[in-house]
Amino acid sequence: MNTIDASQDAPTSSPSTSAATSVTLGELENILGFHLRLANVAVFQDYQVTMAGLSLTPKQFAVLELIETNPGASQIDLAHCLRMDKASMMALVNKLEARHAIERRQSESDRRRQELFITTEGLALAKTAKKLRETHEARFKDRFSADELAELVSYLQRIYTSTSTTPLLEDEVD
Repeated sequence: MNTIDASQDAPTSSPSTSAATSVTLGELENILGFHLRLANVAVFQDYQVTMAGLSLTPKQFAVLELIETNPGASQIDLAHCLRMDKASMMALVNKLEARHAIERRQSESDRRRQELFITTEGLALAKTAKKLRETHEARFKDRFSADELAELVSYLQRIYTSTSTTPLLEDEVD
């Protein structure tokens, strides 16, 4: 049975000799969501350290990259892609716009629609962030062979592309 060494925040494969520094996982060892959460925390913490100088959250970076890749996309398009509610997406877009990383333009074909475009400042930010992300990603990807990584990604995609669940608002997930 696995334990978590609380003094190092690192999993170990055998029980620790000190009850004060380790916690046995018990039934959590078999809970997929628990392991996904721990993996998410590890990746997020490394991301924060890597990107600290940019003040760019993972969601902001994802939105910036989606706008760069899909010029003219709407907030609603991006919200659906990232499985976020419209209000949370608007807040992210507002922050990126305040940084002059993106801009909104009124659609020529539908005056009610706001299209999103990356700015010159946004391109520079994205370029810097992508270089940092390469190092960040390598710290995790290097733990797997190319085949293992492809398989892992396909398994994760199987989870989040499922249509059997009703999406929750961003505030309800955590």
